[in-house]
Amino acid sequence: MTTERFSALELPVATRFSGVRRHAPVETVSAAVAAAHGADGLVGLGGGSAIDTAKAVSAETGLSLVAVPTTYAGAEWTPYFGMRDEARKLKTGGSGALTVAIVYEPELTLGLPLEETVGTAMNALAHSAEALYVESRNAGGDTEAVVGAELIVRWLPETVARPDDLEARTGLLRGAMHAGKALGLTGLALAHALAQALGGRYGLPHGAMNALTLPPTLRFNEPAVPDAIERFGLALESDDPAARVEELARLGGFVRLRDFEVPEEDLRLVAAEAVDRAGARANPRRASSDDALSLLRSIW
Repeated sequence: MTTERFSALELPVATRFSGVRRHAPVETVSAAVAAAHGADGLVGLGGGSAIDTAKAVSAETGLSLVAVPTTYAGAEWTPYFGMRDEARKLKTGGSGALTVAIVYEPELTLGLPLEETVGTAMNALAHSAEALYVESRNAGGDTEAVVGAELIVRWLPETVARPDDLEARTGLLRGAMHAGKALGLTGLALAHALAQALGGRYGLPHGAMNALTLPPTLRFNEPAVPDAIERFGLALESDDPAARVEELARLGGFVRLRDFEVPEEDLRLVAAEAVDRAGARANPRRASSDDALSLLRSIW
């Protein structure tokens, strides 16, 4: 299960479904389930949407899944998956994927466009940050989160500067792996809730949205969890981790929501949708709709 980009990649599979689309629309997942009829296992190959599509099929069919990620999203480390209901403009999802193996091949990330490279890495960085303070945080998640953040901040600028450098992309992929492990051990918080609401309503790239929503939520959470924010800053080698995240986001050209044609008049609606999401409820500082609106306005 993959996109057209990897549809011809040589793999020992009997059947191919190459209709994966961004945000794993529910219709695409239904088509993928139908394509998997009679299969004895699944291979999900691609970015977060391909992995999410494959995980949704695994949950629906009970088939075991081998995940082969080609970006830095880290979605492969949880049984959860996101989908998009395009008719209702909502991000939905579920759980129950039976992932039995994860295969990392750094050469598959060569040629990944700048926006996807930076965006998916920023998604992984948000996994690390939120693992340090989400309500379900734990010691194992803390360890993975710190290692992930350290590797991402080291290798993302190197990858942007030398996109064909396999060492840099391998280092960045290792960072995403550790951040993904942290996600699997803990969960998501407010930055992801805001990003999911934006992605669900407008079909925008999840990584880019996390790149924009993480800095204001770090500042919002600092009064409640100063030690966790400080620990994240130490991993980034910065005494202002929110500002450092903004610098990294700019490597991909991610600066303001308005650049993605998000209407200012819709921000209140997006804020209301975000605070109802599980990530917002697991945030260490409860955010009201007005709080979320203020955060969105700060990056509009």
